[in-house]
Amino acid sequence: MNFDFSDEQKQLRDEARKFLAEKCPPKAVRAVLDGKATYDRDLWKGLAEMGFLGVAIPEAYGGAGAGHLELCVIAEEMGRALAPVPFSSTVYLAAEATLLAGSEAQKQKWLPKIASGEAIGTLALFEGKGGPSPQAIKLSASGGSLNGVKKPVPDGAIADFAIVAARTAASGRDTDISLFLVDMKAEGVDVKALSNVDPTRGQAEITFKNCKAEPLGAAGEGFSVVSQVLDRAAVLLSFEQVGGADRALEMGRDYALDRIAFGRPIGSFQAIKHMLADMYVSATLARSNCYYGAWALSTNASELPEAAAAARISATQAFQHCAKNNIQVHGGMGFTWEFDCHLYYRRANATALSLGSMSYWEDALIDRMRKRNVA
Repeated sequence: MNFDFSDEQKQLRDEARKFLAEKCPPKAVRAVLDGKATYDRDLWKGLAEMGFLGVAIPEAYGGAGAGHLELCVIAEEMGRALAPVPFSSTVYLAAEATLLAGSEAQKQKWLPKIASGEAIGTLALFEGKGGPSPQAIKLSASGGSLNGVKKPVPDGAIADFAIVAARTAASGRDTDISLFLVDMKAEGVDVKALSNVDPTRGQAEITFKNCKAEPLGAAGEGFSVVSQVLDRAAVLLSFEQVGGADRALEMGRDYALDRIAFGRPIGSFQAIKHMLADMYVSATLARSNCYYGAWALSTNASELPEAAAAARISATQAFQHCAKNNIQVHGGMGFTWEFDCHLYYRRANATALSLGSMSYWEDALIDRMRKRNVA
């Protein structure tokens, strides 16, 4: 079985890398980090023009109709460049939820807007601490109106629409949860931006007060759809993390070859060699798991839940490990604001908390493997 990408997909990766190298250098990331802009609007527009936002959206809804393997390729390059745009919230979460559960009218309204860059979407799932679970959802839906608070919501402060998980019953079962689509310009929506370790990936608190919403998907199937969306997003975000890990490794390697101490490159010292070798091993192991996840995602294989969790865990560990050790390789200079090491360290820690914590995905992997073995 060949898990590698095709020549066409590798060409797409090269095009994306070239585009992002030109349009999203570190100074563009810093402009969002240091400035007042919530995201890079010019980059977002450029991604739409290149067709990257709609690469996995069917042509019938204004997308390229390529597929999830192509989206994995794009995701990796977005992670390498630390693109300061609402790509994951819109493409991995909102678009996937709409494709899975949206009505034809909802798909026709929002998917073309996502593909063209006209709309930013998000998934409003979490309500504070704790992993994704039906029991953690307290926001209620009654009579087509939502009441409650969601936080943190990725890119919630700039979203045009949100897919909201809400409680519609109190039986204690997963079927108590349904999904709703909310236009963020509707009455009864109050948004407050939250501070975040990585300001280039915004988070928000959204309060709904008698906010009118339209159902997305069948009643009682909300958490089933959410689980599918999270598995898909886990694979895609893992590719972003692997892209970031690889770039952090490259930065450490290049610095180790250029920095001279005691008359020789610091990369010739055994301690630095070991550090870089460990970074390479963790990134390569994560890539292996991500490739397996990409196969499961693209074929809708029954192994997707386990593959998604394994990719998520290994990619999170690899990105955090490589980002931290990149700073160590740079020594005292790595801790300064002028060097770009902290940009990757910020993103590594921010993405580690996206879609649920590491402990959530570790527990999920064990549970899913146990259930498969029993079956």
